[in-house]
Amino acid sequence: MADQALNTFRSKLGSYWNRATKFAQSWPGLTSGALGLVAALGFPPVHAWWVALPALALWVAHLRSAASWKGALWIGWTFGWAHLTLANNWIATAFTYQSDMPETLGWAAVPLLCVYLAVYPAFAAMVTHLLAKRSGVPAFGAVLASAWIVTEWLRSWVFTGYPWPPLGLMLLGGWETPGWARYLPWLGTYALSGLAIWLATMLIWAVISNQQSRGRLAAAFVGTFAIIAGPMFLRVWSFEHTDINYTLVQPLIPQDELNDGSKFEEQFQRTAGLTSKNSDQSRLVLWPESAVPDYLEDGYPQRYYTRMTAGADPDFARRRIGMVIGPQSTLLAGVVNLNIGTSTDGIPRALSARNSVIAMNGEGAITDHYAKAHLVPYGEYLPLESVLGAIGLSRLTSGTIPYIPGPGPETLDLGEHGKAGVQICYEIVFSGQVVDRENRPDYLFNPSNDGWFGAWGPPQHLAQARMRAIEEGLPVLRSTTTGISAVIDAKGLVVQHVPSGEAGALHGQIPEARAPTLFSKLGNALPLMWAGLLAFLGLVGPRLLALRQPRS
Repeated sequence: MADQALNTFRSKLGSYWNRATKFAQSWPGLTSGALGLVAALGFPPVHAWWVALPALALWVAHLRSAASWKGALWIGWTFGWAHLTLANNWIATAFTYQSDMPETLGWAAVPLLCVYLAVYPAFAAMVTHLLAKRSGVPAFGAVLASAWIVTEWLRSWVFTGYPWPPLGLMLLGGWETPGWARYLPWLGTYALSGLAIWLATMLIWAVISNQQSRGRLAAAFVGTFAIIAGPMFLRVWSFEHTDINYTLVQPLIPQDELNDGSKFEEQFQRTAGLTSKNSDQSRLVLWPESAVPDYLEDGYPQRYYTRMTAGADPDFARRRIGMVIGPQSTLLAGVVNLNIGTSTDGIPRALSARNSVIAMNGEGAITDHYAKAHLVPYGEYLPLESVLGAIGLSRLTSGTIPYIPGPGPETLDLGEHGKAGVQICYEIVFSGQVVDRENRPDYLFNPSNDGWFGAWGPPQHLAQARMRAIEEGLPVLRSTTTGISAVIDAKGLVVQHVPSGEAGALHGQIPEARAPTLFSKLGNALPLMWAGLLAFLGLVGPRLLALRQPRS
């Protein structure tokens, strides 16, 4: 009876598989799109990697069955479009915090953006089909992993770049374990995405190999999945701490209040109150992006100062901040700096603005600053402006002054408070572009305003900051307006945090940095080397093995 029931189950399972295969062949785009949606569940906040990896494995099998390069292109594009649209849904939420456009436009903007972003997985799929269609599953997976690494790297810089989110993000473990991301120092983020493709390929190979033995098939599948799952639960120990004290503030400034001038003084007092503890210590004080509602630099036309909390006196604004942080402290805080010039009517006015971080001492003197280099699409500039502007879209930040980017990674020497690398908000997602390699910092400061990022944005943002910490071997300190603020050690473990939707301050000592990692030395040349090795193994490896086989 048991054998009969087992045979019946196998027969039904085979029947369902055949039906699914026929459906996939009849509707390849719909199938790959559905698999793309499921694969996106591997990202935070869902982080269901155990569902996402099998979906990715089925997509690899589906791609391998493509009849032509056009079919492969379509399968790659529909997977990427669905996958990236769901992962980037937080952009649509951001449209609810502005009044210039209908909120519903946000739900059109995300799919439109992903029409372009999906070109990269589509190209990886097409290239793999052209080069490895007749190869075995492992060779096919190696070539696909190689192509994915290269195209994801291209996505990070072509047209200024938009790498959110990398496929390898699904391999990052929970807050107390790095998961497969523990290998980032030797891989880099884009090679970790290639590893995700390779692991998915191994899963599908375990299913389609050993077809003559059901027992061996089950053992191969379970064994492969266990090997994949193991690193997701292996914990590592946190690093020791330096002697640099910090106070990291999350003031809880909701996005709908952020630009309300009537609430500026209340916002400042809330931030100041959270900062006051330990003001007699030598410490580093960290405030988020958009934390200071005042213009702090001298020399602007007077009308720019009058609506701010400190009235018309930037010197007074600086001195009272110095009193809040204490005489031995250094403050890093997000501000807006203006570039003043004379317009065609002869009136001095702000011609452009910079989203910046200033360093300030306890006397209220600005000692250094950093200007954001990677601006947020839709937020600080409008991508494809000639197309999207024609249908009524505009950037989400208030005002009409255009933002201009800064020069790139810099290290601020803060004396006894260490050497700080600064990455403002979204900049932290750019693997290989966050550190001045000629002047390596002791830690990275990532101030952000995540208040308009919805439910998916903040946990994904934090996760990508953890990946930067691991691959660069540097602690990351995140101060945000609404959460999630966190202190991350150089192994990617969350040491302290303030949850979303709460006001709070974190106090402690900055974790130690690791010795420079291989990635910190080579940058994105490292994942491209892995791409080259995988391409060699997938294209040349099988031929070399065939030559070594004895002829009958």
